[in-house]
Order: sequence, then C-alpha cells, then structure tokens
Amino acid sequence: MAAVLGVVAGTCAGYLVQADREPTKLPPLSQPTLTQAKGEAPEPLSAAQDRRVRTEGDLRKLLLKKPAGAKNAEWLEGLDGWMDMAAYADTYEEPEGAFGELADNEFRRAAVTGWAVGNSYSVEIRLIQYRQEETVVAADAVAAEQYWLESEDSRSWPIPGTGDGLAYVHKEPTTEPGYLPLYSAEAHASRGDIAMQIWLYGTKPFKKKTVMDLAERQMERL
Repeated sequence: MAAVLGVVAGTCAGYLVQADREPTKLPPLSQPTLTQAKGEAPEPLSAAQDRRVRTEGDLRKLLLKKPAGAKNAEWLEGLDGWMDMAAYADTYEEPEGAFGELADNEFRRAAVTGWAVGNSYSVEIRLIQYRQEETVVAADAVAAEQYWLESEDSRSWPIPGTGDGLAYVHKEPTTEPGYLPLYSAEAHASRGDIAMQIWLYGTKPFKKKTVMDLAERQMERL
C-alpha cells in the first residue's frame, strides 16, 4: 500500500510543480532530413542458407536419392512422387478419421519416395508439409507418432541435429501364416513446417546404424 501511495503522491507533486512553470515551447514540426546509409544492400540469403527457400520449392527434390544398385519400390509405379491428402489418409488404419484430422491440421502436401535393396529390405520416406498458420503442426504430428511407439517393443535413439527426432528398431517381427517374418525400423523428426517419416521393412533384424544413417542424411537435406 505504501508503494502505491508513493507512486500516486509523486505523480500529484509533478503536476503541482508543472502548474507553477511557464509553458514550454513545442519543438518545430519539421525535422532535419535523415542521412541514408551508403553502400549496397546486403545480398539475399541463398537457398543453401535460407531453409524457407528450399522448402517452398519442389519438395520431392529434398528427398534422399535412391542408392546405386537399389530398385524403385513397386508401389511407386504410376506415382509422380506426390501424395495428396486423400492418398496420405489412406495410409492410416482409419482413413476417414485421418482425412478430417489432416484437414483440421492444415495439411499442405506430401512427397514420397522408396526403394528396395535386393531381397534384403525396402525403404519408404515421406516428407509431410503443413501450412502452420495457427499452430506448430509438424512437431505435434511427430510427437503423436512417437507417443504410439512408446508402447512398442523397440529400442530408440535421438537423431543428432534434431530437437525431437527419434529412430526406432523394433525387436519382434510381424508374422503371418505363409510369409517370412517381417522386421521393421522407423524414424520420425520435424524441421520447421515439415514432418519426416522413414520406414524400413526386411526379412532380418535391422541395426541402429542402418536407420540412423538414413534419418541423419534426410534431415540434413532439410
């Protein structure tokens, strides 16, 4: 209370002092011309320096290239590397619910690639871009994927250079009658308005190095 009274009293005293003084003349409205800086304006950032420049272009060009000796994934035939919202929603167990959620979350576009390394394993990589006009959706999407993976019997490691990225190797394979056991690994991370997803499927258990190498190199391209 004393502090409040002190502020009020000080303000009143200021008005009383000002009332006994001669009016102060106002400065002229015209101001001296400001001197402009000389020299050329700084060059705009190059695509290598400005991440926004890269991600506003053809998103497919940011995907990892198929390694030498690998074959294009069969499911890529007839596709141009893009997935619209309906196609991306179809990758979920409940496409209709996923479609509505993607619409609410300002889905913008998705680029996809994949390949097969002999008969050993296959790779699928997706880059999903959001408009993010209101919320940081890409990071939230990654967090949601990681939340469900916490219940899986797997090992995980942080992806260097990312704040939220994790790579996973699942310990137990998926088994179905008449098929070989299917082992898997995956990685999820975000950068800016893009969420990265990587999946590996093969007939043998995956090593940490295999999935981590893919995740690190893909994130470097973003």
